Amino acid sequence: MRLRLTALAVCVAAFAVAWPAAAADRLTLDDAFQRVAQTHPDLRLFGPRQDVLGAELDRASLRPAYIAGATVENAFGTGEASGLSGAELTLTLASVLERGGKLDARRTLVQSRIDALAIERETRRLDLLAEVARRYLAIVTARQQAAIAQVDIDQRQRTVAAARRRHEAGASPESVVLTAQAALARAELDRARADQQMTAARQHLAAMWGEQAPDFDVADVDALQLAEVADFATLAQWLERNPELARFADARRIGEARLQLARTEATPDVDWQVGVRRLQATDDFGLTAGVSIPLGASARAQPGIRAAQAELAALEIEREAAGLSLYSTLADAHGRYRVAQLEVSRIGEDVLPRLARAEAAAATAYRAGAASYLEWASLQAERTTALRQQLNAALDAQRALIEIQRLTGQAFIAGPAPSTQGATP
Repeated sequence: MRLRLTALAVCVAAFAVAWPAAAADRLTLDDAFQRVAQTHPDLRLFGPRQDVLGAELDRASLRPAYIAGATVENAFGTGEASGLSGAELTLTLASVLERGGKLDARRTLVQSRIDALAIERETRRLDLLAEVARRYLAIVTARQQAAIAQVDIDQRQRTVAAARRRHEAGASPESVVLTAQAALARAELDRARADQQMTAARQHLAAMWGEQAPDFDVADVDALQLAEVADFATLAQWLERNPELARFADARRIGEARLQLARTEATPDVDWQVGVRRLQATDDFGLTAGVSIPLGASARAQPGIRAAQAELAALEIEREAAGLSLYSTLADAHGRYRVAQLEVSRIGEDVLPRLARAEAAAATAYRAGAASYLEWASLQAERTTALRQQLNAALDAQRALIEIQRLTGQAFIAGPAPSTQGATP
């Protein structure tokens, strides 16, 4: 259990450190985690479920009840047995003597279910934290898309101003001005769309803790800063601490407890009864006692034993299948992260600097009449496209990183990335 709690704490920290905090009046990712952890109904539901299992444990700990009985014989008949004159009264106390460790087996089964509930809650919590991180990332995405759109607006405004001056000087037709204005309008539309997406993403995130009118802003985060992730072989070793695999250990304990409980059914219980009887004829009292044991208990218990054994065997296969699935998911996430990381780096180092110089040169040439508007506008569009491509690659990497953290429970701190800083809008 301590290992599971440690993995959970590490994973929470993993999400938090990947997104640095900013001003105190802005919502950090850690703040979002805390709100969800405290208010989400999926987590609060485990409290009542814990109470239910606690009640079941109390019930499983109960021993067979004592049964008090009274028997009247030779009453309300005919002749000497008419009325109560010849009645004989017997008072009895009866119960069941459980054999084979049934009481301990019942308690072990319920306790194993209680233990499994803890890891189930941790698994659900990690899933929620990953979802919070994705929704938080959506807000960051919209804001950086708005920043890119603002870069496009600024350069389109310069284009409109330059085209208007050339048109006023008679060096270009009015269609060039109108085309430049249309391009500016599209850039402004992209900015408005990004702003609207940010509002929707903020509402989507706030829905995780039930807030209907969110007015917060998220911390300043640069999605282009990517963490250094361990090699795949190391990640595969860390995969063993994933709660989705840890739950199979609890499931096995539950299965073993069920098997033990099924085996106890092979040992028959003993029904016993003791009492005292009043003999009407002599007005004397005598003790009575009785014991009964069902026959064939071992044979009747075999189907339940075989079923419990089959469930344990199936559980091993399920764990193997889950392990392969998680391994494949980790391999895919690691591969996507490496590819996206390379793309972000190369675009920042090789593509964007050259496009910026080319766009500046085209602007100078256009003002001097040595280049056409289409050449300048094309380079502006190329630069904007490259910025968006870099951002999309960074977002793919961040999503893959969230999945890697969820699977391994490890923190990867995003440090400064000089190769991408110059490309950040």
